[in-house]
Amino acid sequence: MDNGRLQRGRTYARRGDVDAITVTPGRVEARVHGSRRTPYRTHVALPQLTDTEWNRFLDTVAAQAGHIAALLDRDMPTELVEDAEAARVRLLPGPSDLEPSCSCPDWGYPCKHGAALCYQVARLLDEDPFVLLLIRGRGESELLDELQRRNAAHAAVEHSPTSPATSHIAPTGRTARSVFEAYRLGLPPVPELPPMPERAGRPPTLVGIEAPGPAIIPAGLEILASDAAMRARQLLAHAIDDAHPDSAPTPELTEWQDAVRMCAVHPDVELFARVAAGTGRSAETLAQAVRAWRHGGATGLTVLEEPWDPPQSEMERARAQLKDDWPAEAPLPRLRTWRNRWTVERHNAQLRLGRDHLWYPYRKTNGAWWPYSAPEPQAAVALGLVLDIDA
Repeated sequence: MDNGRLQRGRTYARRGDVDAITVTPGRVEARVHGSRRTPYRTHVALPQLTDTEWNRFLDTVAAQAGHIAALLDRDMPTELVEDAEAARVRLLPGPSDLEPSCSCPDWGYPCKHGAALCYQVARLLDEDPFVLLLIRGRGESELLDELQRRNAAHAAVEHSPTSPATSHIAPTGRTARSVFEAYRLGLPPVPELPPMPERAGRPPTLVGIEAPGPAIIPAGLEILASDAAMRARQLLAHAIDDAHPDSAPTPELTEWQDAVRMCAVHPDVELFARVAAGTGRSAETLAQAVRAWRHGGATGLTVLEEPWDPPQSEMERARAQLKDDWPAEAPLPRLRTWRNRWTVERHNAQLRLGRDHLWYPYRKTNGAWWPYSAPEPQAAVALGLVLDIDA
């Protein structure tokens, strides 16, 4: 595959030039924006698994409870892929399996629009393995129903009194059902969860209401009530379905972290000024923290405030990977290393490696380092962003 087109495709994908992706068995397609006003029609075809391959794959998954649990947790563990390959089923497509097509005049394999679509599909696969399985020919509900049937059949065979594995074992002890039932009898019944609201509710407007003292402002109470409603909705979404897209319970935070989060989620000039005064921080310090939170949450704030010492071997591997990924037509700038930070010489640019192993781009403005954008897993991409170079 042409390396230049792949790099341009990665830039297109990162820039958001790929519209909504449609996934159907054996095919993914989307409109990709390019140099002309009208986006190009781009699709990639992949071979579907045969019925025989599906049978072997489903038997492999059903035989291991951990594989089923991983899929339900939206994970595709290496062990599952290896077990599938041992059963002569190749889940992950190779370059020869991809058949890109695009309405652009470029006949490259793939063109940069096809490469952009492939990069976006790869991100989808990282988030949900059922996308890969749909591309390979079968949808989520169909697979889960079949896995449940096969898993029940496996369990019935394993626990049958005539099974060689259990025929010599006499049942002893108490069943789990009886233990939990006895415990439950001493507890009040758990109420049913309410339905998921479309959005968090808005508090009553307090404008015009006299405040009980100078330390309390009505607008601040409105923000606190709105924030409580928003977090309550997140907790409800997590309780109903921890895979819900709106389910993101906030971890336990320090007072400073929560103050930064409030300013990031609820942009309000008066709130910002009061938080800065209440925490004893300058307006610039708080503004840097808010920007770090918007790009990377609590981890992004830690990257801003706490340098650390990554293993030297990790930094050496990262530097070697950066050289490999950097575009040949652009000279790689010199980097000065200090702890987890790479500062670009003769540029107001810097990369910081977080403890999550992501690279956080920074730019210097008026003598201070400011978070520049969301983190990237590849140092070359993060460096290209902060230097405005396609990498």
